[in-house]
Amino acid sequence: MPWLQLKFDSPANQAEQISELLSSLGAAAVTFEDGADQPLFEPDPGETKLWNNTLIIGLFDANDDMPAIIDELKSALGPQAPQQFRINPVEDKDWERAWMDNFKPIKFGQNLWICPSWHTPDDPDAVNIMLDPGLAFGTGTHPTTALCLEWLDSHPPKDLDVIDYGCGSGILAIAAALLGAKHIDAVDHDPQAILATQDNAKKNNVNAKINALLPNQFEAEQADLILANILANPLLELAPHFADIVKSGGQIVLSGILAEQAQQIIQRYSTWFELQPPMQQQEWVRIDGKRR
Repeated sequence: MPWLQLKFDSPANQAEQISELLSSLGAAAVTFEDGADQPLFEPDPGETKLWNNTLIIGLFDANDDMPAIIDELKSALGPQAPQQFRINPVEDKDWERAWMDNFKPIKFGQNLWICPSWHTPDDPDAVNIMLDPGLAFGTGTHPTTALCLEWLDSHPPKDLDVIDYGCGSGILAIAAALLGAKHIDAVDHDPQAILATQDNAKKNNVNAKINALLPNQFEAEQADLILANILANPLLELAPHFADIVKSGGQIVLSGILAEQAQQIIQRYSTWFELQPPMQQQEWVRIDGKRR
């Protein structure tokens, strides 16, 4: 069936209302995109972030009366109605198959791969993490995750006790387990991340090694390695805590840091850790070091 996309810009505070209106007017789907190249970072628990200038896209049957739908929108929104609308035809195709085809196995370092379940691993003898894209943040495509995976590939945590703080999908915890870690505590403030980590650990047959926990369930013990792919502000706050729970000579790997934030993180952690020069990918950096 042929489709039409109705596109227009909206302030973030109107986006949800307009989405409901479009659905009531017959939209088969409504999506939001960035209308002005504004980065969004990890939301707080329970928070939904949208771009200040949000591009709204409603998908309609090509036989729908688009002028009438636009008039209904304008009438419902009054003076706050968008001034410009764009209508684009959309090619009819198998959208599920097209979406799946976008996700290919990705290699990190020399021997570590992320592979969607519908693909056969390119190298069956490599360390292959089977992980499908989904709700819980982290399939290896973002530079912050990629930087951590590359570090793990070059520093396999064999027989180590590991903490993955801010575990998201569990990707780093699973990588550590497959690379030989003895035990991993995977911690995240989002219950959805805990469920995703548990599910992904089972799919990769490493659930016996991984304990997924909310912060209030986490009783910190001395660890050989902390992986913390979160954001700069929580990393700054957590520095003394991380210093307390990393063994002397243990390692720390920090990510989720913008390049301009690196010096602040280095200054904070240098009190306890001997740090390596930052490694950068795009605008993001990874900082790693050893506990003094």
